[in-house]
Amino acid sequence: MPADLAVLGLGHSGLPVAQAAVAAGIGTIGYDPDARTIADLNAGRPPADGALTAAEIRRMLSRGFRATSEPAVLSRVRTAVICAPTPLGPDRAPDLTAVRTAAHTLASQLRPRTTVVLESAVYPGSTEEILRPLLEEGSGLRAGRDFHLAYSPARVDPGSRRYGYANTPKIIGGLTPACTEAAAAFYGRLADKVVRARGPREAEAAKLLETNFRQVNIALVNEMAVYCHDIGVDLWDVIRCAETKPFGFQAFRPGPGVGGHGVSLDPDHRAQHSRSMGYPLRMVQLAQEVNGRMPRYVSQRAAALLNEHGKSARGARVLLLGVTYKPDLADQEGAPAREVALRLKELGAVLSYHDPYVMRWQVGEAPVPRADFLLEAVADADLTVLLQHHRTYDLQGLAAKAQLLFDTRGASPTGAAHRL
Repeated sequence: MPADLAVLGLGHSGLPVAQAAVAAGIGTIGYDPDARTIADLNAGRPPADGALTAAEIRRMLSRGFRATSEPAVLSRVRTAVICAPTPLGPDRAPDLTAVRTAAHTLASQLRPRTTVVLESAVYPGSTEEILRPLLEEGSGLRAGRDFHLAYSPARVDPGSRRYGYANTPKIIGGLTPACTEAAAAFYGRLADKVVRARGPREAEAAKLLETNFRQVNIALVNEMAVYCHDIGVDLWDVIRCAETKPFGFQAFRPGPGVGGHGVSLDPDHRAQHSRSMGYPLRMVQLAQEVNGRMPRYVSQRAAALLNEHGKSARGARVLLLGVTYKPDLADQEGAPAREVALRLKELGAVLSYHDPYVMRWQVGEAPVPRADFLLEAVADADLTVLLQHHRTYDLQGLAAKAQLLFDTRGASPTGAAHRL
């Protein structure tokens, strides 16, 4: 089947686009500069982050999907979607190196009348100020005249049983009205609903608002968790009661930190821009600080629990349950488990871990022993800390076996464990 679509970047957001397109009968190729990623996908091996299963990859291959690192194939498609990763750097600014590399690669192959869409997480203005010049200079074509250019934020909820690609509305913001319609025509084949933004900046800012909304509200309940613990109030019962309000409230739940790919961004920290607004998003900065403190708080609570039961953190056997950022996935992107583990090690704890999706795990340069027999490991540990609630964990049974169970997710039955 000839390729009509190229997805550049076969990571956590690119593969779902390719999967949805293949399912819609669109001839699709995946481009990625990483040779190992290409080899694994073409052999039917799933990505390590669990974005797709082996069965899903094999189904895509059977319908004509192929992954490649050869740029020449990009010249034969009518639509190109850039899903390059934009990880945060030390200054918490997104690193757009992979987006720039993808743009350079695509520009050398770009043909007139191609529709180019950026889905990577970027700051408002990036499509016009970064991607557009690279594509125009490398191709000699002009965006909005010779080819269509748009931004559509990735909206992927990995592992969700409720929301998939088709029933999640797609936002489209084109450089011109014609660009918006070209991108909308493409996404209309994949999603049930397409939402047209006024332009790329509005679409980019929508992504910014969505991710910051999550982080700010998690920070609020994380602060409430600390406060309620200090005054002897059951936060989980507070949330249970509050979420019965049918208006003006949305329930969020605390945890040991915030992970995942949809991290909060403060547009004042735009290292790739020569200009700044001159003021930060203060609420976002505060949320980052609050959520960033949670791994330290969890380790301190763990040490306090041991002390309350006559044990020192130094030399204590501590078992960590669940080291991924989200339940029932292998993806560890930004998961707070490593920082919790580091801080417990600094206190002198002897660590082990269990996670049904992670066979090997290390903290810093040192591997952490994996507990192969969960119930025996829980019974043997001085303290078991639940960091991620995978469905396979029978918390009632684990609580009965554990000497001490510290539940940072509020997933255990009331009274069965010490909860965050």
